[in-house]
Amino acid sequence: MPELPEVETARRGLAPAMEGATFTRVKINRPNLRFPFPDNFAVRLENCQVREVTRRAKYLALYLDNEEVLVMHLGMSGSFHVEKLDTENIDGESLHHDRDRFAIHDHVIFYLENGKNQFQVTYNDPRRFGFMDLINSDQLANHKYFANLGIEPTGNSLDGECIRDLFTNRKAPLKAAILDQKLIAGLGNIYVCEALWQAGLSPKRQAKTLCTSSRVAKIRADKLADAIRDVIARAIEAGGSSLNDHRQTDGTLGYFQHRFNVYDREGENCNRKECAGNINRIVQSGRSTYYCGSCQK
Repeated sequence: MPELPEVETARRGLAPAMEGATFTRVKINRPNLRFPFPDNFAVRLENCQVREVTRRAKYLALYLDNEEVLVMHLGMSGSFHVEKLDTENIDGESLHHDRDRFAIHDHVIFYLENGKNQFQVTYNDPRRFGFMDLINSDQLANHKYFANLGIEPTGNSLDGECIRDLFTNRKAPLKAAILDQKLIAGLGNIYVCEALWQAGLSPKRQAKTLCTSSRVAKIRADKLADAIRDVIARAIEAGGSSLNDHRQTDGTLGYFQHRFNVYDREGENCNRKECAGNINRIVQSGRSTYYCGSCQK
């Protein structure tokens, strides 16, 4: 499933084409994705201008000039492809059909005009777990998608003290606490495994152990906050991780999977220089957890 870095990569790829652009046409190739499209979806978008392309957790949010927000989630396998069109072929149909053999999964195609430029933005989703919705901007903060989301892990507000506040009295394993979207929004399995390795913390450790009055607990919380922010920043810089379906908006792969220290490396040597351990895999809450039992305590 695309995690925060993949969604942020998508946002950065969409923004240059879509911010300030007007939808000239919206083509929907099926009646639904994970959920049915909103009533009159295409009609409501056409002739609207995109004021801003934003991200909250794993959601993309396009603020429109009609005071609605186009909210999009990539689900398990969703991705966007941006193409600048020749002004003599602004319909873009030939580009759509010739792009690649997976065009059968191109479920939504947005045509936009941005100044003198014409763009085609195609949403491709083989598994169809993504979705799109239109929400009034004044209802967004309290909407079911956003009302209970926790802090974003990309800014300085996520520090050691914040971690300690969030995890106070929580008996859950550390990995489960970090994955709780009501505490920290947008983190997924891959990057939590990587951050815990970088911080030298076991995924099995109780979250509340970072919240005692000891100096060691404070150091551990600081290291975890630093590791989360660093892993996410490096993953975004690398364009995310391409394991199965993820592509950047120009069609290229993300590269962070080549930098994994633990994820999907069961049985391999630990990358920490001073560690002679191997990477283990366990299952926590139905998900694979990768960690080094020697250096993660």
